[in-house]
Amino acid sequence: MSLYKRKDSPHWWIKLHVNGRRLQESTGTADRKRAQELHDKLKAELWEQSRLGVKPGYSWQQAVLRWLDDTEEKASRRDDINRLRWLHVHLEGVMLSEVDRYKLDAVISAKKGEGASNATINRHLAIVRSILRKAVHEWGWLDSMPKVRMLPEPKQRIRFLTKDEAERLLAELPAHLADMVRFSLETGLRQANVTGLLWNQLDLVRKVAWIHPDQAKARKAIAVPLSDVAVEIIRRQLGKHHTHVFSYRGQSVSRVNNHAWTKALGRAGIENFRWHDLRHTWASWHVQRGTPLHVLQELGGWESVEMVKRYAHLSGEHLAQYVTSMTGCPRRVVTNRLRSETKKG
Repeated sequence: MSLYKRKDSPHWWIKLHVNGRRLQESTGTADRKRAQELHDKLKAELWEQSRLGVKPGYSWQQAVLRWLDDTEEKASRRDDINRLRWLHVHLEGVMLSEVDRYKLDAVISAKKGEGASNATINRHLAIVRSILRKAVHEWGWLDSMPKVRMLPEPKQRIRFLTKDEAERLLAELPAHLADMVRFSLETGLRQANVTGLLWNQLDLVRKVAWIHPDQAKARKAIAVPLSDVAVEIIRRQLGKHHTHVFSYRGQSVSRVNNHAWTKALGRAGIENFRWHDLRHTWASWHVQRGTPLHVLQELGGWESVEMVKRYAHLSGEHLAQYVTSMTGCPRRVVTNRLRSETKKG
C-alpha cells in the first residue's frame, strides 16, 4: 500500500516505487485527502524524473532532515529544532523550489501575528537561509535561491552592572548563588559552563580551568585563567559535591534563573538584568580597565573579534593620543591665558 499509517505517528506516510526509485516519508498531515494529493504529486514527479530526465525535486521536509544531519554538532541545536517545528506548520508539503519571496513573506507575517520581535523572526529566517544555501552550494538540489532579507533590529545597549550594583546583588543572594555569581564575574563563563563545571576541569595549583570543545558555544576549547578570588571561591566548594564544583544541599545546580535570583534582583533594585548579563558585565569591566579586544576575545572564547567590538565603545583610551588640542594651543598655554583673564577681571 503506497499510503499508510504508522503506530508511532499521527500522519499519513508515503511509500512509492517508480522504475527502481524508492521513496518513503511522512506527508506531515493527518488529513487523508491532503496526503493523497501529496502522494499523487510525488508519484508524478518521480515518473517525470525517471522517464523524461527531469531533475529530481525535493521537499522542504527532506531538506530539513538533511540539514539536521549536517548540523548535528551545532551548540544551538535545541533552539534550531524548536524553530523548525514552528516552520513546519507553514512549510509542510512545500517543495524546496517553491520556497520563494512570497512564502518567506507569509512566514514573516505569521510570526508577526504572534507578536514576535524582528530579532525572533530573523532567527527563523536565518535557518531557512542556511537550508537554502546548503541546497544550492553543497547538495546540488537547487540551481538558485531567493534572497532572504533580514528585518531591521534595534541596536540595544549592553546591560551590565556597576561595581556598586554587583555588590548589592551579591549581598541579597543566598550563599551558593552568590558564589556562582561572583565566579561568573571573575571568569566571564556562560551559565551552562558554571553550573556544569566539574572538579576534573580545574588545576588550582596552576590557577586554570578549561572548557572542553563540546561544552563551548564556538565548539573550541577554552583555557580559563583563575584570579585569586576565583580560586578562593572554588576552595570554598571543596567536599560539597563529588563531581560538580557548585552545588546546593548536596545536589548539583541545574537552574539559576530561579525564584531566589529574581527576588534578590528586586531587593537590590536591579531591573532588566538576566544571568547572561553577568558575562556582559565581566567583558565591560575588562574593556573599561583597558584589556585589548583581541585579548578579551581569547579570554571569552568568542569566535571572532567582531563579537567583541560591541564592548569597544566602553573604552576610549586607545583614541586618547588622537584627541590632543584641536586648536593648536597646548594645555599649558590655555591655562595661562585663563589665569591672565581672571586677573584682569
